[in-house]
Amino acid sequence: MSLLQVLVTTAALFRLAFETFLKRKNEMHMNRLKEKPPESINGIMDFQTWGKATEYSLQKSKLSRSEDVFEFFLFCMSVMVLFPWTFKTWSTSLDDSIWKCSLVVVCFLTLVQLPSLFFDWKRQFGLETQFGFNKSSLKLWISDKTKELFIGFFLGFLLFALLIWLYRNTSNLSPDFWWILAFLVFFIIQLCLMVLWPKFILPLFNKLSPLEDGELKRRLLYLSEKTGFKAKAIEVIDGSKRSGHSNAYFTGFGKFRRIVLYDTLIEQMNIDELEAVLAHEVGHYRLGHIPKRLLFSFLFGLLGFGILSILLQSEWFYSGLGLPLDLLGSFSSLVVGLSLIVVFFTYWLTPISNYFSRKHEYEADEFARTAVGSWQPLVGALKKLYVENLNHPLPHSFISSFHYSHPTLFEREEALKSRADD
Repeated sequence: MSLLQVLVTTAALFRLAFETFLKRKNEMHMNRLKEKPPESINGIMDFQTWGKATEYSLQKSKLSRSEDVFEFFLFCMSVMVLFPWTFKTWSTSLDDSIWKCSLVVVCFLTLVQLPSLFFDWKRQFGLETQFGFNKSSLKLWISDKTKELFIGFFLGFLLFALLIWLYRNTSNLSPDFWWILAFLVFFIIQLCLMVLWPKFILPLFNKLSPLEDGELKRRLLYLSEKTGFKAKAIEVIDGSKRSGHSNAYFTGFGKFRRIVLYDTLIEQMNIDELEAVLAHEVGHYRLGHIPKRLLFSFLFGLLGFGILSILLQSEWFYSGLGLPLDLLGSFSSLVVGLSLIVVFFTYWLTPISNYFSRKHEYEADEFARTAVGSWQPLVGALKKLYVENLNHPLPHSFISSFHYSHPTLFEREEALKSRADD
């Protein structure tokens, strides 16, 4: 093993140990509360539902820990054996064709993702079935995974080919600043995919239908106009075809923006609560959360391409990954190597990203409270989401502060009530 391989393996092991610590801490916390639920859950869920939500969270955590261990050993095998063997056997040097280089990259990345299908299957037909959430058949699941692999392979192949072409051509024109132009093109493609995905890719998996005429549509459209959103469409997605979970989300930007509601969500909530959910989603748009997240993604991505440009000429990095030095300057092999190891370092930025995400959720909650004139409909909607999805409302503070992109139910309720009293 090279020094670099030792360092990244140590980083992976340290992340595994920390993740295990967080999850075990949370499991012990939930087990303590299981038989003696706090009075604060009264009015949210009964004792039977509380026990079911606790058990669901515990089972998810245990499955996730098993997956973490499996992924650690898969990573060790990939970075020490499979990765160097692949790029020694199939050359991706600057003399090789762009299409060949892209094909090797996408084949490798697809191969290392395949073992995760076992845990996807176990989660869907084990855990989700056990707790009554799975609505998918095995045939539909296989169809979905086949489509995902095909679409990911096709888009990845084209995208990597474009990036390799950009690198080879722009680095000749501007050896010092090629990475800026390459990233700008890459970022623009990402923005285009944000628009194209719900329009062309999502319908391959789910049916999106306009919200039916009636009191709900009238009130939601009125709220949309009142808050200055002017949605292109409010659509309903047939999430019940695969799962009993419910959700709502905002997609697209500019004139392509739209609100998507799960059909399960419409079944579970009354009009006032759905109006508050829509107001929350509109709040993300009106408060500029989407551009802020895009700016963060832009700056982080630009930094990543800058580091990439430096490593492309670093012999120690290539040899440290177990690559022959005749691949020095090979964009393909370096991108794959970085994709394998970078997650173990960016992982520690997770709580920073989630801190700002939770801040945005509080702001969108406040926007919704103001838009509908009361905090109660949104809190009522959140409580139903927790019950219907069996979300545990009292996770350990360690895991919620590190991993949760949304505040907990009680944190959101307290914030809404305190602002209403101001």
